[in-house]
Amino acid sequence: MTKKFIVPILIAAILFLTLPIFYLANYSQTISLDEKETVYELPYPGILPDHPHYFFKVVRDRIWAFSTRDNLKKVDVYILFSDKRAKMAQALSNKGKIDLAISTMSKSEKYFLKIPSLLKDSKEQGVAPSQELLDEAKASNNKHKEIIQELLKKAPEGEQNRITEIMKINETSQKLLEDL
Repeated sequence: MTKKFIVPILIAAILFLTLPIFYLANYSQTISLDEKETVYELPYPGILPDHPHYFFKVVRDRIWAFSTRDNLKKVDVYILFSDKRAKMAQALSNKGKIDLAISTMSKSEKYFLKIPSLLKDSKEQGVAPSQELLDEAKASNNKHKEIIQELLKKAPEGEQNRITEIMKINETSQKLLEDL
């Protein structure tokens, strides 16, 4: 008779002890995402704008963007282009080429600014973007903001107005993404 009660008691004890552990594990993961730095890996940028063959990369990117007709696929392409240019700006900044880094970051944000309108058009056509794509776009935007803030710290005083304009483009993109 006692064996009949031992098994349910053991199962209840195991559940009672393991559920808080799973809850705490999920809670700690949630907290780690709220830290200051965005957890988003930027892609390898390839050749930088200071390379003599960079022109070919720009031409390839323009052909790629032009030939992509599906709005959601074009969003993926623009996120990639924007992220690569943000990473390029970061690399150029680390090399001490602040002027070229600012110019590259500006191009990055101009690519990104096209994304919300593509998402909106896609939604109006009846093809809603996945939550994963929206989350990726928001994470990318946040990572860009961090890079712009890094540039702001490294830039000489005369260049800070240009970086402030880039930050405004980033904030505009962020607001448009939130409105979707």
